[in-house]
Amino acid sequence: MKMTLTALVLAALLAGCSGPAPVDKPPRAVLVRTIGSAASEPQLRVYTGEVRARHEADIGFRIGGKLVERSVDVGARVRPGAVLARLDPQDVRLAEQAAAAQVAAAEAEVALARAEFERVQNLHARNFVSASALDGRRTAQQAAEARLRQARAQLATAGNQAAYAALSVADEGVVTAALAEAGQVVAAGQPVLRVARPDEREILIHVPEGRIAELQPGSPAAVRAWANPARTYAATVREIAPAADVATRSYAVRVSVAEADDALPLGATASVAFTDAHDAAQTILPLAAVTRVDGRATVWVVDEASRLAPLAVDARAFREDGVVVGGLPAGSRVVLTGVHRLVVGETVRAVDEAAPVALDVRK
Repeated sequence: MKMTLTALVLAALLAGCSGPAPVDKPPRAVLVRTIGSAASEPQLRVYTGEVRARHEADIGFRIGGKLVERSVDVGARVRPGAVLARLDPQDVRLAEQAAAAQVAAAEAEVALARAEFERVQNLHARNFVSASALDGRRTAQQAAEARLRQARAQLATAGNQAAYAALSVADEGVVTAALAEAGQVVAAGQPVLRVARPDEREILIHVPEGRIAELQPGSPAAVRAWANPARTYAATVREIAPAADVATRSYAVRVSVAEADDALPLGATASVAFTDAHDAAQTILPLAAVTRVDGRATVWVVDEASRLAPLAVDARAFREDGVVVGGLPAGSRVVLTGVHRLVVGETVRAVDEAAPVALDVRK
């Protein structure tokens, strides 16, 4: 009886010292993104720029002088041949009158030289003067005629100079800047007005060095004016600067808008959005979702059986907003965080990033 009681006590003590029965751990939760969902579509690359005219020029007088009149202001529409500004014409008029007087003097010299040549020619025919005298009069006549041609050319030049005192344009346009005021003395060629042709408009943007390789002439884009964001214009890249700006280290890109109208006014601010039209299969993943295995860019995917498996991808660009990757099949569930702790074949519980309840995937 005593031995039986001791055995029962020992059995109770052993039962108290043993641990609880092992419990299976639930599968770990991982945050995933489904390729082909709205969250995984390629993000737009949006740049802000200014509406510019493709053809824009600073115009000025061909001669120097005092600006006495500027008949247009910024925003004015100008027609071909319309006078936009005038210089004081007094000096050029006096120069034209002086040139006209020189022409009159040269014409008188030519008339005298011709008359002298005819008289000497008649005397030579009767052997009253030598051939040398006749040659001298012929040479004098030719020199007088040359001086007359010179004087007439100078008169034409003076006439042009007088016309240059009035500033006009050859094409219809819009004044975008006034660079001189009445009363100011300007030099020849100094800009007085900036005139743009509004028929062709484009957006001037500046693209960082890390993004310029994504663009090329002809790349499609979408343009929206800040003043009218409800309307979108189709556009294409027309020109990419060959060198970066010294101050900003960005490249100037001009995007042509073929169907621009008055809803996209010159000088307005507009947004230019680009998408990758060459590879619709590419997407942008967070930097933490991409690792390297055996020297190749790799992501972790969750298969239909909820098991983990690595998948090699093509990492095309590393940007501040993520990694541009290609080679992901549609419908793939890519793990976004904690990829350095994953194990091949591990069963997990995939939680989509668009789920309404936020879970701590570190557990």
